[in-house]
Amino acid sequence: MHVQPFSSEYADQIYDFILHIQQQEFGLPVTREQQPDLAIIPEVYQQGVSNFWIAVHEGRLIGTIALMDLGGGKGALRKMFVHQDFRGRGHGVADRLLETLKEWARSHDYSDIYLGTADILHAAHRFYEKNGFVQVSRGAIPDGPYILPVDTKFYHFQL
Repeated sequence: MHVQPFSSEYADQIYDFILHIQQQEFGLPVTREQQPDLAIIPEVYQQGVSNFWIAVHEGRLIGTIALMDLGGGKGALRKMFVHQDFRGRGHGVADRLLETLKEWARSHDYSDIYLGTADILHAAHRFYEKNGFVQVSRGAIPDGPYILPVDTKFYHFQL
C-alpha cells in the first residue's frame, strides 16, 4: 500500500468509492450533488496550499483524505475514507493517510486543522481523538463549504 497525491487515473473511482461508504455502509443521506468538489479535485484540492491524497493497494483505491485551505494557516480535513477491508490497526491505512496530511500541513505552515463528521461514525471519532483531535462546538470552527448537512460533531487539531 502506498499513499500518493490524487491523480486523474483514479477520478472515476473516487465518487463511487466515497458514496458507497457514505450511503451503503453508514446510511448517510449524502448525495453526489452535495459534493461537487469530488468532480473537480485538482481545481479544489490541488491549488495553493490544499491537497488530496489517495491510498492505493495493488492498483486499487483503498483510501482518501484531503486538506482544504481555509486561509490564515487554518485547514479542513476532508474526505477521509478507508475501504472496509483495509480498516483497523492491522492495516495502518488511516494512520498513513492522516500522517501524510499532518506532515504536509506542517511543511506548509498550517497551525490548525478542523473537521466535521456525522454523529454515527463512532470509530472515526475514536480515531480522531486517539490522534490528538479535540471535540469542539460548531461555533468554534470556521464556516466553509467543508461542512456538510450531516456533520454534527466537530473537531480541532492544533499543529
